[in-house]
Amino acid sequence: MGVAPRRWLGVAPALTLVVMLGPVAAGLAGVVLPAFGYLPALGGDRLTLEPWQALAAEPGLWRSIRLSLTVGLATTLVALAAVVLFCAAWHGTRLFRAVERALAPVLAVPHVAAAVGLAFLIAPSGFLVRLMSPWATGFERPPDLLILNDPDGLALMAGLVIKEVPFLLLMVLSALTQTNAARLIAGVRTLGYGRTVGWLKAVLPQIYPQIRLPVFAVLAYGTAVVDTALILGPTTPAPLAVRLFGWAHDPDLALRFQASAAAVLLLGLVAAAIGLWLALERPVAWLGRRWAEGGGRFADDRVVRWVAALPVAGCVVLVGAGILVLGLWSVAGLWRFPAALPDGWTLATWAHQADDLVRPVATSFALSATAAVIALGLAVGCLEHAVARGAGQGGRRSGWDGGGWLVYLPLLVPQVAFLFGVQVLLARVGGDQTWPAVVWGHLVFVVPYVLLALGEPYRAWDARYGQVARGLGAGPMRVLFAVKLPMLLGPLAIAAAVGFAVGIGQYLVTVLIGGGRFATVTTEAVVLAAGGDRRLIGVYAMVQMLLPLVGFTVALALPAWVWRRRRGLGGGGER
Repeated sequence: MGVAPRRWLGVAPALTLVVMLGPVAAGLAGVVLPAFGYLPALGGDRLTLEPWQALAAEPGLWRSIRLSLTVGLATTLVALAAVVLFCAAWHGTRLFRAVERALAPVLAVPHVAAAVGLAFLIAPSGFLVRLMSPWATGFERPPDLLILNDPDGLALMAGLVIKEVPFLLLMVLSALTQTNAARLIAGVRTLGYGRTVGWLKAVLPQIYPQIRLPVFAVLAYGTAVVDTALILGPTTPAPLAVRLFGWAHDPDLALRFQASAAAVLLLGLVAAAIGLWLALERPVAWLGRRWAEGGGRFADDRVVRWVAALPVAGCVVLVGAGILVLGLWSVAGLWRFPAALPDGWTLATWAHQADDLVRPVATSFALSATAAVIALGLAVGCLEHAVARGAGQGGRRSGWDGGGWLVYLPLLVPQVAFLFGVQVLLARVGGDQTWPAVVWGHLVFVVPYVLLALGEPYRAWDARYGQVARGLGAGPMRVLFAVKLPMLLGPLAIAAAVGFAVGIGQYLVTVLIGGGRFATVTTEAVVLAAGGDRRLIGVYAMVQMLLPLVGFTVALALPAWVWRRRRGLGGGGER
């Protein structure tokens, strides 16, 4: 390999490290000193515990802490249990393959759109109550029930679960490719074990270490979520992350010190949640070994299998139904309760909002597309570097091959905690509220998902094609750009679509670093969700969902069109 390729491959991981972890480290550094009263720009010129004293004096603080911890742990436990049981009961079946095909569109739905859709379904005046009223419920008016924003956070947990189940299922699918699950299942079935129990005893111990980091990412997100909590979560008091977000945006600049203390507290809370999960792993593993050694075979597990299918199927149905209801409300005319459908249909709301949508849609597209393209270039450089070191072709994984620990680091730190610190530091140097800063903030979260999406196909590419090309005189860079990347066009397009979808769904990055100057469909949808105009909310939520859908449609169509005359490359990858 020549000097230039070696230099390029060596720079890519370092540059990606700066892009992903630089803002995280800078953001955490930017909240630690203000948390102890030191921020000269706001008159804090000495270290003090006053911010912590003010934080401790906040009404309902301990309930907010308990709520955040409960939501994070419960969401992760329910989502993981649902995914594990479904895979145990249905892995290798037609139903499993059907759910696998449905993953892409479900994952493309942003958290905000899914949360708004769920709210439109389960609200006291929502679609589900309308379907059952008045013939089953007797309701002629919406019941006086606290379903949304309930004090225990149950609606928030449901909104998180329906989005985390598809993500964890995708991570399990990726882990299964590294495990000979079919042979393990065949072995335990010959010993008389049922499908479900056999999978739990033979396959789960093999894949859990590979999905531990994604589980921690789900746990961290659930503990510190803001956008979904603003729509579905309790308000009296709100989870800690939501209260931190409010203090960071308060016109009273003195609350910045208290917000910094809350950010450090939230970081400690996420660390405590992960530590608690790790502490529980050992006794659970011991119980699992005792159960596996007990010899119970449970050969007749038909009832268990159908029960295990319900949670995952329910998540897919709820997301799909929520999007359907959003679409109905966006074109609904007069829709009185308890009518199941509106009296008429109209595009008036779309027509009225057409001009107002142009700027948010253009901003969302530009930010997300820019971040996705940059992230794709960084991902290819990191993965190629891993392959060159022998980490991507069956060797030991590095931190940059799409599955290593470095990929998950930005996902394990609470967004609102370090983004607030980034905002403080950028404000001090005059770099906040600028386009490059917002794009960089998006990259922190887009790059990990692009690496995750591209890592497995990149490692699976048959290196013998490259050997043939080098035997014909092609250099390393020509092999990469003329042979490898064209053959991986399909996975590259999908990874770019994943990055684009992640960028579309970013809320905190745009609000905190952009300072409110960059209106996107996501920021507008969250603001509108607090209002009462369901038609307007439906329009913005539908647009937020349609943008990633367009991205995935282009990603699927592009390889087929480019390689339309080459049947073997019609999917954009090797056959």
